[in-house]
Amino acid sequence: MTIALMPLPYAQDALEPHISSKTLEIHHGAHHKTYVDKLNAAIEGTDNAGKSVEEISKSAAGPLFNNAAQVYNHGFYWHSLSPEKTAPSEALAAAITAEFGSMDALLEALTNEAVNHFASGWAWLVVDGGKLKVISTHDAGTAITSDVNPLITIDVWEHAYYIDQMNKRPAYVKAVLENLINWKFASENFDRGTAWTYPG
Repeated sequence: MTIALMPLPYAQDALEPHISSKTLEIHHGAHHKTYVDKLNAAIEGTDNAGKSVEEISKSAAGPLFNNAAQVYNHGFYWHSLSPEKTAPSEALAAAITAEFGSMDALLEALTNEAVNHFASGWAWLVVDGGKLKVISTHDAGTAITSDVNPLITIDVWEHAYYIDQMNKRPAYVKAVLENLINWKFASENFDRGTAWTYPG
């Protein structure tokens, strides 16, 4: 079974002006596609052929892990963004208040994690042991290799924002958190209680 390049869940220009069509053209159409292509080439004719992206990510190491995890992370990231304003479900909102005190405090924690993460990686809101937690993973690292349930992620590799913001990662993170975070997706992940699966 060939791993597919997941289509964007919205039009390529739907996140403008916060994330440009050009960024998505390159980020999805080149970076994400390259990870998919390399993963398919690596698993062809091996025991990993026919396995899911999640299965490969959890068992692989080295370049195979890097490509599988980046396929998953990017698919998760596209869903973590929405061109429409969204809000957490009642259950997730209550959990945010219980753990962080307020939505503003959560956003501050996510901002700090994303902006201060050294070099490339991902900032995540996850459920860990029944409690919400903000974490980050380095490079291709993915939350699904830990015993947590990821709710949303922010890509802080430079290719996620360099065309639009140059080296101003704080401006990119601010634009995402204030305008694009898909709280409906986060709520679905929270309510389901299990990690999202990559489609195809």
